[in-house]
Amino acid sequence: MASTIHPPRDPNTLSNYNNFVTTHTTVNFDLDFKQKCLKGVVQLKLKSITQAETQQILLDTSYLHVADVEVRGRNINWALLSRFEPYGSALEIRLGEGVGMDQIVEVDIQVQTTKDCTALQWLAPAQTSNKKHPYIFSQCQAIHARSLFPCQDTPDVKSTFDFNIRSPLPVIASGLSTGAKDFRPGNDGEPGTLLYTFKQGIPIPSYLFAIASGDIATASVGPRSTVATGPEEIQASKWELEEDTERFIQAAEKIVYPYAWTTYNVLVLPPSFPYGGMENPVFTFATPTIISGDRENVDVIAHELSHSWSGNLVSNASWEHFWLNEGWTTYLERRILAAIHGEPHRDFSAIIGWKALSDSIAQFGDDHEFTKLIIDLKGKDPDDAFSRIPYEKGFTFLYHLEKMLGKEKFDKFIPHYFTKYARKSVDSYEFKSTLLSFFVSDNTATTALENLDWDAWFYAPGFPPKPSFDTSLVDVCYGLASKWESLANSDTASTFEPHQTDIEGWTANQVVVFLERVQGFKQALRKENVERMGDEYGFARSGNVEVVSRYLGVGLRARARAVYGPTADLLSQIGRMKFVRPLFRQLNEVDRELAVKTFEKNKDFYHPICRGLVEKDLFGKK
Repeated sequence: MASTIHPPRDPNTLSNYNNFVTTHTTVNFDLDFKQKCLKGVVQLKLKSITQAETQQILLDTSYLHVADVEVRGRNINWALLSRFEPYGSALEIRLGEGVGMDQIVEVDIQVQTTKDCTALQWLAPAQTSNKKHPYIFSQCQAIHARSLFPCQDTPDVKSTFDFNIRSPLPVIASGLSTGAKDFRPGNDGEPGTLLYTFKQGIPIPSYLFAIASGDIATASVGPRSTVATGPEEIQASKWELEEDTERFIQAAEKIVYPYAWTTYNVLVLPPSFPYGGMENPVFTFATPTIISGDRENVDVIAHELSHSWSGNLVSNASWEHFWLNEGWTTYLERRILAAIHGEPHRDFSAIIGWKALSDSIAQFGDDHEFTKLIIDLKGKDPDDAFSRIPYEKGFTFLYHLEKMLGKEKFDKFIPHYFTKYARKSVDSYEFKSTLLSFFVSDNTATTALENLDWDAWFYAPGFPPKPSFDTSLVDVCYGLASKWESLANSDTASTFEPHQTDIEGWTANQVVVFLERVQGFKQALRKENVERMGDEYGFARSGNVEVVSRYLGVGLRARARAVYGPTADLLSQIGRMKFVRPLFRQLNEVDRELAVKTFEKNKDFYHPICRGLVEKDLFGKK
């Protein structure tokens, strides 16, 4: 009998998903805040996709305690294989016989997380805003779900989910809530618990599994949206999000098609959350740095909402094709901004993005593997490749395609692509073939696509061709920066006298563009001018971290000691890697002792993902 060949596309999993695929996952967990662990039974339904070609199931695990495994209710031979860095230890389940095509194997696994779990952050009451209750949240992207439960931890496998989570505090998960029930009194003075249940009927990859539990309040921010956060922060979060959330959803629906996940909600997490946002279905997990009191940072929500189509419904098949998640999402985010605020705002955001792309390429080096659109991750940790490159280089590619084909034509392709691959995973080669086949009857488009240098876009390291962006919103920022550059240049006599009216009426993002221009001066500002800028424009006192972090960056480059302390203070208050990693790198260059001291003081505050990457930045590979 001829064998059935299903070559795996993901090099970052130890699972044999070319033999079995998970179709449904039920997670039954008790949250133990005292022991800082999850414990319970995870039930997997796996479908055989070969005709009895193997007698074993291999699942991903990492730093997990596995107590028992049953198949169809019976004990079975199993083993945790030797750890293989950076991917963990495969759980080998020995079936004793092959499984026929399309037959389902039901596996029950008794598990408990350990202190080395990389997906969870446990916060003591003192680490929360009101300091009353503990808190837990998960972050599974890219390959951290395997430290929560045995799974096929690859975006190339999607399953439906049931969540049954017992906790003494309210729970949020990446599914639709089906209620809370079954109260159990606590023992020995411990609080009682409820069983919080959720259902995710749309198949999702393991990295989108998410839970959080703590002192959480909720408020409506739209007809199908709520915000959840700490009780003291709920009113500020509601104000920040209620004006734009539904407008964002409706704008996205017009670009792609109707929202599929029923409700769109946002959980604003404690400040140690390492990302701007995480697109967990139903509930985006978001950084508190977006709650800036000026509604200037809600484009993060436009981005995470866009993931409801790009990434969540249509997922990259492996992290080597991460641009398909983030490039598409950044493209859709900017289309939403254009629909609401006007086309110049799209290019304005893209100009900010180009600066982020430039910084990331400079960090890696312009010939580095990780500066390509499609990268080689064989034997590598996807977290090490994380940067703005797949976001911005991916966006630039799609923006280029739109301009080359024409917006009207490209707009017809968008819903086609997201319909064809809905509930599936896709790689760059399928994207290319789908684009070519969609325009096969259009001779002009076909000629343009055939003449496109696909290999250069996919595989060339460094910068892509820079588009011609509309600079109407940034010209005033560049003009003011030029005046400050004249102060930095000792060879130029300047009559410029800074005044707070220089930035009157500016948005926070215009300030960001101005400060990034200043950061790029060939000659750093003089120390006294850094302090003058901060005082005159109020940057040092701003509540917007996007502004403050870039101002501190200007000061660190100038070696202005006045900003060293505030930099260390900010690094003690936020855990978002977008700010933490560059500020640590810059502080390390001017005052290594303070950088190391600040890290050691705050390392338990940071999420494990952030902590590990900052350790590599400061101390090199371990």
